[in-house]
Amino acid sequence: MHLVMLFGPPAVGKMTVGREIARLTSYRLFHNHATIEPLLGVFDFGTPPFDRLKNEFRTRVFQEAVAHGLPGLVFTVVWALDDASDSEIVEQMIAPVVDAGHPVDFVELWSSQETRLAREGTPLRLEHKASKRDVAWARGSLREWDGRHRLSTGPDQPFPFAGRYPHLRVDNDDLSPADAAEQVVAGLGLPRSSAPG
Repeated sequence: MHLVMLFGPPAVGKMTVGREIARLTSYRLFHNHATIEPLLGVFDFGTPPFDRLKNEFRTRVFQEAVAHGLPGLVFTVVWALDDASDSEIVEQMIAPVVDAGHPVDFVELWSSQETRLAREGTPLRLEHKASKRDVAWARGSLREWDGRHRLSTGPDQPFPFAGRYPHLRVDNDDLSPADAAEQVVAGLGLPRSSAPG
């Protein structure tokens, strides 16, 4: 079971690129809002029960993916790279895959804030992320996250797991999701699906 951790700031294109990676390979996509949206009806974002259940569910999905021999899984996440506790959560989530001796690759998507703000409100995003349907709020939240945390690697924010896990960075500011996915599949040497489309 190969785990591809697709990370980057909000609206960088993780879900859309992840869908294209899944289309090109036999891997399944598990995007972060698949765990966020159901919980928002019960608990407020960022509250202890919300975070606990979100993280437990994600980890359990990884455990079952390993136990049932999925060939690969693409998971998307916004990761505050400057927050040690966020890195600890990522390590806990991937532990079932690592402990089973399976590979984990980290793929970072990067786009400018201007590009990401323009991506808020796209039909696919609104279809799968009900909490983003107030586009003005979503754009404000994006700016807030950018101001509060370092969400991309760079000279002042290295990859936290450097030397321990592979890290591929793709600038998809001007790439289509399909082209970005092609870079990921080629860069990681992922096996291509023989199924049509």
